[in-house]
Amino acid sequence: MPTHNGDLKLFAGSAHAALAEEIAGVLGVPMGRAALRRFSDTEVSFQIDENIRGTDVFVVQPTCAPVDQHLVELCVMIDAFRRSSAARITAVMPYYGYARQDRKDKPRVPISAKLVANLVSAAGANRVLTMDLHKAQIQGFFDIPVDHLFATPVFIDYLTRAGYRGHVTIVSPDAGGVERARAYAKRLDADLAIIDKRRSEDGHAEVMHVVGEVRDRVCVILDDIVDTAGTLQQSSRAVEKSGAAGIMACAVHGVLSGPALERVEDSPLEKLIVTNTIPLRPEFERSPKVRVLSVAGLLGRAIQSIHQETSVSSLFV
Repeated sequence: MPTHNGDLKLFAGSAHAALAEEIAGVLGVPMGRAALRRFSDTEVSFQIDENIRGTDVFVVQPTCAPVDQHLVELCVMIDAFRRSSAARITAVMPYYGYARQDRKDKPRVPISAKLVANLVSAAGANRVLTMDLHKAQIQGFFDIPVDHLFATPVFIDYLTRAGYRGHVTIVSPDAGGVERARAYAKRLDADLAIIDKRRSEDGHAEVMHVVGEVRDRVCVILDDIVDTAGTLQQSSRAVEKSGAAGIMACAVHGVLSGPALERVEDSPLEKLIVTNTIPLRPEFERSPKVRVLSVAGLLGRAIQSIHQETSVSSLFV
């Protein structure tokens, strides 16, 4: 039985209601009743249509495109829950927008990932549940507890059932993703390769060198985010040029903006596998190259553990 005093209530913003409903199905609870609308000037209007006093509230809202709109919605909803006397409010952010702006890499720029953390905390969230942050250190930007899940079990299960265990090479598209790729390679008993990107002598083009054995191997390019798919397109071509027998890619967050679809279709990739932390546009859902895996089960188990005050460490793999 739950040790938390209040009942579990699950609410959804406009960003990804389908994922929230799937999580509700996993938990066996109904969706919370609320009305999220927009005034004619686009201001957010939100009203909770049931009593939540003393309840344990979870609000599902990835801050995906349009990022600013969904971020403001999340803050407005959290404020409403706080002012309605919820016992605890957990912001479930499967995709954390602005995560790539996590440091000052140029003069006179903001650290927007920290600003977003401040906004969510100031709105009244008591806890954050998120998945595959661009940099794990972003957890330290919050002064409230953060449960940081990884989609690793979802991808490992898919690749294992598809028969790729021990027969693939996991490829990191850059040096920053080596730790993630190594963890997958270990779990799959696979080889590891890294793509080394360097500027050409004239400084205009990137020359990609594949470090590791990929010839005659099925290669899985692994990344946390695929946005415009430029890196993915170049990486797949470099791996193809090095003699790979087959090429697929796994990315947790399918941002897939701008020319992403054209680049994926024009690449040597046989398949791009993403999770549903972000809802895909219809054209990507129709693409035979794109496959979506659900993280609802993983998030549902985490929400249940948080509500029951039990350990979620088994999910941090």
